[in-house]
Amino acid sequence: MNRNPSITEAPFGSVEGKAVTAYTITNITGMQVSIIDYGATIIKIITKDKDGVAGNVILGFNSVEGYIKNGVQYFGSIVGRFCNRIANASFILDGKEYKLAANAGLHHLHGGIKGFDKAIWQVEKQPENNSIKLAYLSKDGEEGYPGNLQVEVKYTLTNNNAVIIEYVAKTDMATPVNLTNHCYFNLSAGKLPDVLNHILYINAQQFTPPLFGSDISKLTIIEKDSPLDFSIAKKIGTDINKLADNYDHNMVLEKDNAIAAELYDPSSGRLMEVFTTEPCLQLYSGNFLHNTVIDGAERQMFNKHGAICLETQHFPNSPNEPDYPNTILRPGSIYRQKTEYKFSTR
Repeated sequence: MNRNPSITEAPFGSVEGKAVTAYTITNITGMQVSIIDYGATIIKIITKDKDGVAGNVILGFNSVEGYIKNGVQYFGSIVGRFCNRIANASFILDGKEYKLAANAGLHHLHGGIKGFDKAIWQVEKQPENNSIKLAYLSKDGEEGYPGNLQVEVKYTLTNNNAVIIEYVAKTDMATPVNLTNHCYFNLSAGKLPDVLNHILYINAQQFTPPLFGSDISKLTIIEKDSPLDFSIAKKIGTDINKLADNYDHNMVLEKDNAIAAELYDPSSGRLMEVFTTEPCLQLYSGNFLHNTVIDGAERQMFNKHGAICLETQHFPNSPNEPDYPNTILRPGSIYRQKTEYKFSTR
């Protein structure tokens, strides 16, 4: 049964005395996506399985307290000003060195101690497009970055069950920009404790290793049939334990304008296709979810590998890697990015 598309809102707690609101977009099929203005965070994606039963296919919480307590996990949030890592929490731009917050050992991760994921965004509902647009001004010097950066993120729920995320940013000084969304997907909608039996395809033949310790990530060919080879779809759990740190790798997407990734859960029949304008996708297998504190009366616990993140992005550490695609936004230019997560069953 089709229904009228709508956008509704409801209280979702408060942060530092500021009210937080949840906005729920519903399309004609009954699919829903809910977003809060804290961190421009997606808190629910509710879509039907092969039997027509609706369920939430991302990990999240019942109130903003869960997101505050578990801020280091970045559940469903927009991360920036620069997602992923910048080595040694510093970069040189136009001859000047900038020192950033070192919040991941020696390195800078996902925008620093108080990045975009911990900000209250301004919201504009756009019911004519079944969209909401969120805006945030990142001021000059925030977390060490130069320039006042005006950011807009628009979430649209289409009637063919796609969640589209569009990003726009402008600056008054040259600054690095690399934005993503950090949703944790479990297409069983909580019926399976982990995603090890989910089947994953990624359109990538190269990767950059994780930036751990003092190592600098370098572009590396993915060997055929190696743990990182998802060019032929396979279960996430097939090779995960062959890597000491499991999956936390930047996958370099092929430049063929095809699908970036595909995630399928045989138990529910849910399929998620990922399309993006970005050159890379961070594959993260929820390696630290077992440390998560759950809010709400049900007191459920998330398990290690309880979900998978497929974060579309530019290369990590790009400001320090001249051979990587440019991530420096300059005055007069506009940063644009578009990513689509499309849901169906089979």
